[in-house]
Amino acid sequence: MKTINTQGITYIEPVPDGTPEWYYGISREHGDLYEAEELFRAGYPVRGNAVCLIHYPDGEVFWPVPKKAGTCSENPVFLDGRIYLLNVDFENARVRIFCFDCETHKTGLFRQLPLENVKSCYNLQLHTAPLSLTRQGEDDLFEILWPEQVCFPMHPHESFFLRDQEKLYFSKWYEEGSGPDYRYWEETVVRDLNGSLLETLPGDVRIMPDGEMWHLT
Repeated sequence: MKTINTQGITYIEPVPDGTPEWYYGISREHGDLYEAEELFRAGYPVRGNAVCLIHYPDGEVFWPVPKKAGTCSENPVFLDGRIYLLNVDFENARVRIFCFDCETHKTGLFRQLPLENVKSCYNLQLHTAPLSLTRQGEDDLFEILWPEQVCFPMHPHESFFLRDQEKLYFSKWYEEGSGPDYRYWEETVVRDLNGSLLETLPGDVRIMPDGEMWHLT
């Protein structure tokens, strides 16, 4: 058995979207990013959180974004040999995207946006590809904040999970009936950058570790 020192982070999962070599773990001292934002705006201290990257199979651990008070990091994504991490600096009102190079193991600031451009941090996430900063709000609006500026209404049962260039993939759930006649199912809704429906696919779509898209029906 190999022991990996993750400084108390005991749950890890593969970095999406398409790498068999990298895993990540994240501490949740304040819950998710939105809950940390609520605490900060209410005047409570935000102690920051930690994100570790673990290389498989050797188990080497990296800490690309240091834990810092007044900030909070979210889940990373993988794209073209780099891992991108979202971090919000509440103290300085900045949304920051850091880039970890998987070859050199060096981290740098990739992009920085004013926090005032973001209505709230509710479901603020990075997605690929291309690398995109998105927000799925409690107001049933879907937004791309960077690199484009996109905003359109979405069905309350839809949840965005994947971008493939000009196509946006949403998971949509249904339920009907009750008792022994109760039914629940999901399908995949594909939209363009204007929110127009392109197609509806039965089942689900997943990105595999080599980056290939699989449609599960």
